[in-house]
Amino acid sequence: MTVIQVLFWLFAACAGGSALAMVTRRNPVACAMWLIGTFFSLAAIYTLLGAFFIGIIQILVYAGAIMVLFLFVIMLLNLGNDVEADIRGTGWKIMAGGASLVMIALLANVFAGGKPLPLGAEAGPAALAAAQAQQGTVGVIATPLYGEFLVPLQATAMLLLIAVVGAVVLAKRKV
Repeated sequence: MTVIQVLFWLFAACAGGSALAMVTRRNPVACAMWLIGTFFSLAAIYTLLGAFFIGIIQILVYAGAIMVLFLFVIMLLNLGNDVEADIRGTGWKIMAGGASLVMIALLANVFAGGKPLPLGAEAGPAALAAAQAQQGTVGVIATPLYGEFLVPLQATAMLLLIAVVGAVVLAKRKV
């Protein structure tokens, strides 16, 4: 096993552990901090895989801007000072356990190797290297993002805007 493989598995374990800690915390601010740890672990994995641009964007956009937005929403809703008991009931825990079992089954199916690759075995690294040589790293990402995936990108932006406006409206209602 090479050093890169060991680091990959280390950061993968850190990302999984941080994500698990995020969904098990009761304090929303602690959840946000664990989510930042997950984002940094993912950025390290992207960097190890040679996707330096995506690693930097992961830190700048998600760990930076999106998490600042989340923390502002948490502060606006005043969720950090809530002393009520956790309202998650048994039904939600059963549904979460079922969803976890489905996810584990899907991951086992993927890692078992029974699925064919969508573009064929030779299309992955060779096609990516050819497109990167022709368009550059940013072009390979930006052309599909602002071409065929423009509507999902705009829908995501609108959902984030609606979430912030909703948080402000809910916070004003309590004051």
